[in-house]
Amino acid sequence: MKLIKAIKKDAELLSKMDMLLGDENHFYCWWLGQSGFLLQWKNKRVLIDPYLSDSLTKKYLNTEKPHTRMSELVVKPESLNHISIVTSSHNHTDHLDAETLIPVLENNPEIKFIIPEANRSFVAERVKCAVDFPIGLNDGQSVLIDEFTFHGIPAKHNEIERDEKGNCKFMGYVIEFGPYKIYHSGDTLWFDGMVEMLKPFAVDLAILPINGNKPERKIAGNLDCKEAAELGKAIGAKCVIPCHYDLFTFNTADVNEFVMEAEKINQPYKVLRHGEGYESN
Repeated sequence: MKLIKAIKKDAELLSKMDMLLGDENHFYCWWLGQSGFLLQWKNKRVLIDPYLSDSLTKKYLNTEKPHTRMSELVVKPESLNHISIVTSSHNHTDHLDAETLIPVLENNPEIKFIIPEANRSFVAERVKCAVDFPIGLNDGQSVLIDEFTFHGIPAKHNEIERDEKGNCKFMGYVIEFGPYKIYHSGDTLWFDGMVEMLKPFAVDLAILPINGNKPERKIAGNLDCKEAAELGKAIGAKCVIPCHYDLFTFNTADVNEFVMEAEKINQPYKVLRHGEGYESN
């Protein structure tokens, strides 16, 4: 299978990111594939839910659920530096990948690692870090790190699951920095109270999955194209970036359907290709 080409990758992508490090007037957000993004603002970098390996393709080879890659790998995780913060929204491997996170943590010794508090023991075991190293969040909680405030938002994948202490296992984050707010939903379906929870943030950018919820895939699902566009509209997002498609052949969506749905309701959007960046106004 011929892989979908990245618009920029490896040294070319890193050079572009480095060239923009000194920009004090804008933030940039590059799509790294699946739900992974690199946010850059004022010489600081936040790595959001990165999956930069073929661990799932190897794991599910010759099974009934092959994870056949559709798109090129954008960048090797060991190449990423100047990372202030990395996040994981939940324990599924495309959001908590040891082959991605271990080299990122090793190469960025001052990095902070944000996770759902409910997942602390699992995370520490998977990425081989001290159990007290990650910074745990629950829904309704916030933490300020290096000029970035992370607000915990529950996610429904396929349920809003909690541990015995009431901590969410699946999360999204509103990231607030300077005059900006970005909502990265993690993996989620629409749930009661979601709009009321998010609307007060008046987010500049909502990063939402579009791959849908199809039982025949035998995995937890997400918003579909129509729901992602409508959620962006309902919360007043100034722009929506769709994600969680074009990585695995069995679990993808046609982004053109999202474009059609967004345009139908006049929801501003930006479709990125892998290795392509969004620049704030």
